[in-house]
Amino acid sequence: MGYVGRFAPSPTGPLHLGSLVAALGSFLDARHAGGRWLLRIEDLDSARLQPGCAADIQRTLEALGLAWDGPVEYQSRRLPLYEAALDTLTSRGLTFNCYCPRAIRAERRCAGSCRERTAHAGAAAVRFAVADTEIVTFTDRFQGSCSFAMGTLGDVVIRRRDRIVAYQLAVVVDDAEQAVSDVVRGADLLPSTAWQLLLQRALGAGTPRYGHLPVVVEPDGAKLAKSRRSVAVNPKDGARPLVHALQLLRQAPPPELLTEAPATVLAWALRHWNPRSLERVQIAAAPL
Repeated sequence: MGYVGRFAPSPTGPLHLGSLVAALGSFLDARHAGGRWLLRIEDLDSARLQPGCAADIQRTLEALGLAWDGPVEYQSRRLPLYEAALDTLTSRGLTFNCYCPRAIRAERRCAGSCRERTAHAGAAAVRFAVADTEIVTFTDRFQGSCSFAMGTLGDVVIRRRDRIVAYQLAVVVDDAEQAVSDVVRGADLLPSTAWQLLLQRALGAGTPRYGHLPVVVEPDGAKLAKSRRSVAVNPKDGARPLVHALQLLRQAPPPELLTEAPATVLAWALRHWNPRSLERVQIAAAPL
């Protein structure tokens, strides 16, 4: 089916520069390859959603010329797909209930006998069991050879105690159902790829090519998304956000693009898209 890429933001806040880098990198890679670019809203975690945020993200992307193909997909409308995948994994003996407190679950380890399928009372999270001795290796388009010891990563939660399907399972189901061929996203998700490869194998799903872009950080190394300077991208700034994102993607845009329209910037970026400039780059400092 050719190249199919996607951008999948969570509507927990407006589009900021770090998110724009991921969006622009995936958009340029798809369009440069003559492929499709999909938009998927990851809105499963209802407690963290901000009203109107999904629509605001879409308006910002449109204002910057980042047009997607087909209708916008919302994870909240795809729950039967996730439940079917969970049933498949459970029927194959690949899951177990975890009754550990939240603080322990966050460490990806069980404190007691959960993994031995010992019955307990009360609500439980569902984990995907991984072999402690397994090593997952893959070649990332930008980061090169990657290897993760699953004994260190642990058994990942695929449905939370509040019965919300977790990111790791939902993203695998979505990418398979939408026939995504290439996943271009931030390097902070590199470890997640190891779990996702195992989930794809367990579900009989295909494996996309992966390319992990630099994560935008403050000069002191703090992740931009967590910082006070993580302000919303303002479409009224014209092409400036796109040019800053291109700089963080090491595409060397000429300074005169700052005064051009977004369409002109994108046309330049598509002609000059150079993924090789991203090789082995996992962190990029935001402009002052």
